[in-house]
Amino acid sequence: MIHISLKRLLLKKEVSFIVREIMALLGTPVFVQDSEGRVLLGNAGEGCFKNRHPIKLGERVIGWVNGGERALVLASLLSYLATVELEKKAIGREALEKYKEITLLYDITEKLTASLNPKDVAQLVVDQAKRLIRADYISVMLINEDTGMLEVVAVSGEGGCYTDVIEALTGIKGNVVHTGKPEIINDILSDSRYVRKAIGVSSLMCVPLKVKDRVIGLIIIGSRERINYTAEDMKLLSALAFQAAADIENARLYDSLKETFLTTIHTLAETIEKRDPYTGGHTKRVMNYSLAIGSELGLSEAELERLQLAAVLHDIGKIGIRDGILLKKRKLSFKEFEEIKMHTIYAEQILNHIKNLKKIIPGVKHHHERFDGKGYPEGLQGDGIDVIARIIAVADAFDAMTTDRPYRKSLGLAVALEELRKNAGTQFDPDVVKAFMKAYESEKLLSKEADTDAKHINSG
Repeated sequence: MIHISLKRLLLKKEVSFIVREIMALLGTPVFVQDSEGRVLLGNAGEGCFKNRHPIKLGERVIGWVNGGERALVLASLLSYLATVELEKKAIGREALEKYKEITLLYDITEKLTASLNPKDVAQLVVDQAKRLIRADYISVMLINEDTGMLEVVAVSGEGGCYTDVIEALTGIKGNVVHTGKPEIINDILSDSRYVRKAIGVSSLMCVPLKVKDRVIGLIIIGSRERINYTAEDMKLLSALAFQAAADIENARLYDSLKETFLTTIHTLAETIEKRDPYTGGHTKRVMNYSLAIGSELGLSEAELERLQLAAVLHDIGKIGIRDGILLKKRKLSFKEFEEIKMHTIYAEQILNHIKNLKKIIPGVKHHHERFDGKGYPEGLQGDGIDVIARIIAVADAFDAMTTDRPYRKSLGLAVALEELRKNAGTQFDPDVVKAFMKAYESEKLLSKEADTDAKHINSG
């Protein structure tokens, strides 16, 4: 349970100032006590106190304001401020818990021996099987855990009877799945379980992919001509299946953890966004714009993954910025802007604690650098700025210009596009701006969150 101290609340400079001003305006003696009766503010020895107004946090009384009827105003204000403080602490705790969860998830993924996509692993199995055993057709089929159906995830050749993408657990395949035992059928046409489809095959081997005692799929090898697959062939294929099953299961687990990790990352970003009502959806839009730009630039899959994580967490450092500055509706003073700029440094400090997120630090820390070297925090310029940061800079600026902010309304789509063009080569990398424009013209900017982004962009 989160504890709110009335004493600490009253010690805050801005709270103390407001409370004392109100006490002076009331014109009658007033003093504030905590829930145990200790005087925190005012003088209990002055005057006669007829009323005792509770300071409440939900249903719990955390203190009292003693004074006349008008002192109720002060009690209500302190109740409100205590509630706001509780909400701020709750958001901070939630963000910290998500941060710890991210660290735990990455520690788990580091221990996995295989981190490939299940389909990539399956295709490697097919390629390896072709070298070991004579066959016109080889496929790896996995059981879909949701539907219970077999799905072809990798294939080589045209085996006719096994070219369906999805099949029920029936016939020969169903029997191997249910028994967990491999089969050699050198004359498939004489097997009553065989259902002829298309051209078909004459001989086949079917081996289960097993993790412990659970069958997760099959490796199927077939020949159009009738041949005699041997026990040695079965031994080779079974050995391959044994290793493949473990690798595929690990890859599936990795994919599942990766999905959970990304969900946690997004939840963390959304938790931080809750502090500022003007930035709702900002993280998701910046991520989508960034990925569209990255695809247009031809980034590798690994770089796109790094870009996605950096875009989602580009504002994580704002968790260290005071609400009074972050939510200010008027123009920031020089000193306040200097504090805002610190969010890039705070981000680096946070991400440094997560080994597998260190790779995104350059993209997060330097997304406010300018192409001409006049940005912050280090004044980097040109190609000296990580390409991930250069991409996020454009995506972030575009979203900032096309959304309402505390200090101004949206500039509109036409103005935002013109600003990007005008500042290409100075504030922004011209190649990144060019890629953004191509993505915009081909409507790739709407590909991830079509409805949401379309409404957002069109409203600009």
